[in-house]
Amino acid sequence: MAQKTETKPKRRVELTDVTCRDGIQSLLATRVRTEDLLPAVEKLDKLGFWSLEVWGGATFDVCLRYLKEDPWERLKRFREVAKNSRLEMLVRGQSLVGYRHYPDDVVDAFIKKAVDDGIDVVRVFDALNDVRNMERAIRSAKEAGAIVKGAISYTISPVHTIDKYVEIAKQLADLGVDIISIKDMAGLLSPYMAYELVKRLKEEIGLPVHLHAQTTSALAMMTYLKAVEAGADIIDTDCYSMSLQTAHPTGETMIYALREFGYEIPVDMQGYKEVGDYFVKVRKKYKKYDVAPPWPDVDVLIHQIPGGMITNFLSQLKEQGLEDKLQEVLEEVVRVREDLGYPPLVTPTSQIVGTQALMNVIHGERYKVITKEVKDYVKGLYGRPPGPIKEELIKKILGDEKPLYDVRPADLLEPMLDKIKKEAIEAGARNEEDILSYAILPVVAKEFFEWREKFERGEVPPPEVEESLEEVPSECLAPYEFQVTVHGETYNIEIAGVGEKTPAGRPYFIRIDGRLEEVMVQPIREAEVISGEFSETPEGTIAVGKRPRPKGVGDVTSPVSGKVTEIKVNVGDKVKEGDVLLIVEAMKMANEVHAPVSGTVEEILVRVGEHVNPDEVLIRIKPEKRK
Repeated sequence: MAQKTETKPKRRVELTDVTCRDGIQSLLATRVRTEDLLPAVEKLDKLGFWSLEVWGGATFDVCLRYLKEDPWERLKRFREVAKNSRLEMLVRGQSLVGYRHYPDDVVDAFIKKAVDDGIDVVRVFDALNDVRNMERAIRSAKEAGAIVKGAISYTISPVHTIDKYVEIAKQLADLGVDIISIKDMAGLLSPYMAYELVKRLKEEIGLPVHLHAQTTSALAMMTYLKAVEAGADIIDTDCYSMSLQTAHPTGETMIYALREFGYEIPVDMQGYKEVGDYFVKVRKKYKKYDVAPPWPDVDVLIHQIPGGMITNFLSQLKEQGLEDKLQEVLEEVVRVREDLGYPPLVTPTSQIVGTQALMNVIHGERYKVITKEVKDYVKGLYGRPPGPIKEELIKKILGDEKPLYDVRPADLLEPMLDKIKKEAIEAGARNEEDILSYAILPVVAKEFFEWREKFERGEVPPPEVEESLEEVPSECLAPYEFQVTVHGETYNIEIAGVGEKTPAGRPYFIRIDGRLEEVMVQPIREAEVISGEFSETPEGTIAVGKRPRPKGVGDVTSPVSGKVTEIKVNVGDKVKEGDVLLIVEAMKMANEVHAPVSGTVEEILVRVGEHVNPDEVLIRIKPEKRK
């Protein structure tokens, strides 16, 4: 690449590469396996970046939940191959890498272990910009010896002004952060506002300024240039083949442009392009997750929803048979966000606002069903809202109860680690890292521990094999044997092979407890699954139904499709109308399912960890007799 150079550069501008964390999160649903990231990390390590962001954010959850990988082992392996670079992680303040606040002892232990296992830089943000929710993580990271970036979550609203952002940055500086970071997660920061904000931060605070911006709206590359002109010290980029769309500016291009303007950029541009060449192959391998639109989303400047949330909405609406309601949901997000005091839309508030908007549309009535997270948000358990919450919503949720906006939410939490250590070990935890995983994501971690045990005993195939079975073409598979437990009954399953797909379906050759069966597999119609109807095709395919449809007033159903994470009652328990019976997780948010009548729990048709759909009976209550 021909390049005009300056003999006296204006000043040095540093780059952080985020391809292996936020890049894969933005474009490939975070589903890229460690084995496919290691060669890139090893190459990036030699190119002169200020840091490599490789951990935190959604990677922790996805490793455990979907990839069946230990996120701590991923970090250690990255550290082994990155001998020259600072490794960086993103944490959600008091929520760490989860979706709720954790006690201070969990925050302290998690941050320390992350630094011990290889992290050098900790970028801390809070979805509400409530600095009280960031102070413990900042302190823990400083005590552990890490460099700390205190991040401002950028958004646009009547209550978010440059003066407000500078005030937040001053509070972060008072906590001892090393760098002020601007986190533009939805690509809303304009070139003009970036110049004004960075200029004020440099003049009034004096700390180095780091800018992270998504390219969702196509503003970010212009924004970076103006931010650098105003004095920004570090910018975040991706390699070319993992940039743009809902990701971040193209690193090679930014290097080229900034050097022409006379800035010193210490990154090897040709080496960076080679990493991009490598990710061309990686992106093809994970093409089924590559669903970001190929053009900018200019509507994001109105609804402000991060790119990854759009695909979540589509998935949720499809499960409800309401794909045509997407635009209505996006419009409802704007209204719900205003009702809740204009929170920035970033994890977890993006899920809180988005899930409630989805509920409002699905049920055809605003706030007919209110998620547990919205109730907790209004109570003040997530922190102080940026603006006032609508009074009628506060009244609906709290009644005469007063919100706790003047209390640091974590001060309401009891220390947790010592109490759950035994529980975590019984669930399968083997070391301190496992215990921390269980503390943050107990249901997901327990499922991972159980899978790990079965995998080590040879009872289940590697997760990549499970994923690939449905994509196998006409050639037969090598036999693979494992065990499946369904409703307490364990079956020995051997996949012997798969035949070529025909109009009637695709034949699979399966041994069940030693008996060879040829099963013709066809897609099950969603209506059959939801209604619980059973059907058998002439070829022998059985469309296995789920649970019965509700008929009586005591039949309990879920308002959304999701996973059961907690059951709060047992058969025989007496319940009152409105009591919480179970929790269903959807879009990473907990939805309380309430008793429709008072009575006695007669039957429980679901277990923790199972997926449920609306219009399925989960619990049956025998109504009490009226006097």
